[in-house]
Amino acid sequence: MTQYRPLGRTGVKVSPLCLGAMMFGPRGNPDHADGVRIIHHALDSGINFVDTADVYSAGESETVVGKALAGGRRDNVVLATKFHGALGDDPNEQGNSRRWIIREVENSLRRLGTDWIDLYQVHRPEPDTDFDETLGALTDLVRQGKIRYIGTSTFEPSAIVEGQWIAEKRGRERVAAEQPPYSLLARGIEREVLPVAQRYGLAVLSWSPLAGGWLSGRYRKGVDQPRSSRADRQAARFDITSPENAAKLDAADALARLADEAGLTLVQLALAFVLEHPAITSAIIGPRTFEQLDSQLGAEKIVLSRDVLDRIDEIVPPGTNFTARDGGYTPPALTDPALRRRVR
Repeated sequence: MTQYRPLGRTGVKVSPLCLGAMMFGPRGNPDHADGVRIIHHALDSGINFVDTADVYSAGESETVVGKALAGGRRDNVVLATKFHGALGDDPNEQGNSRRWIIREVENSLRRLGTDWIDLYQVHRPEPDTDFDETLGALTDLVRQGKIRYIGTSTFEPSAIVEGQWIAEKRGRERVAAEQPPYSLLARGIEREVLPVAQRYGLAVLSWSPLAGGWLSGRYRKGVDQPRSSRADRQAARFDITSPENAAKLDAADALARLADEAGLTLVQLALAFVLEHPAITSAIIGPRTFEQLDSQLGAEKIVLSRDVLDRIDEIVPPGTNFTARDGGYTPPALTDPALRRRVR
């Protein structure tokens, strides 16, 4: 029996494992019928929470999810999607503006084949757009019944707090959930994001709990590194000749040995670790195949001993990210030198 968890303070209950749909469509598994079967298998196994985004395979992921939820399954699923990323050459077909949100929610509703979205999430921050502009548009959508709750993804702690302040001072709907990266190899959010989320009662939905494949069990020292479409697209993230990635490989190998000693797969250890943190509501898994899904189901029932958790802290100290990329978002103040230099 799945032990469902509260989605922050909304009163909604969700499964500890959330089915992420990023791999449904040309980016991962292009077979729509296969994707539908995988989603049905997840739902039949007790998962009631599905997360996607408009930019995943340019909307095709949402289409696959919509097909899977047709025929009476929609009412029992907590459905989440996201907006922000570019979906065309027009500079206004992206971002966090009211203009785009009001237009794009209709596109997502159509692709998903539903009248409402349970959790509509801002996929990334956009410093040039007043967050009150974004929250104002989302508040209108809540009051129109097109979305139920508002979420953010990969927001800095100060931006999370700002969102709560805007809601309180300007009469907006408050953000109910944050979706950050979190795994055995990306623990940076333990410093501030998770404590801030707990302080404001936000649900936390962690993405990439397997660190983009680093914790699949295939990345070990002394063996040829596996090829994958993800590694082909993001070569720098998997280049073990870099000092940061070499250190990450050392950690992944040590964690795999720890999993073996504990009688677990590395995948099980990774998911159980994420779900152990009291701030985490759900870990978002992103299977491409039935085999990948089955390897992750049941991880929410695993309880890690204090000794195992202490060993994890020795291998990857709390609050550690190996690279800036592990944080999922780098503020413009760090990427644009002009923002750090006086005009002369």
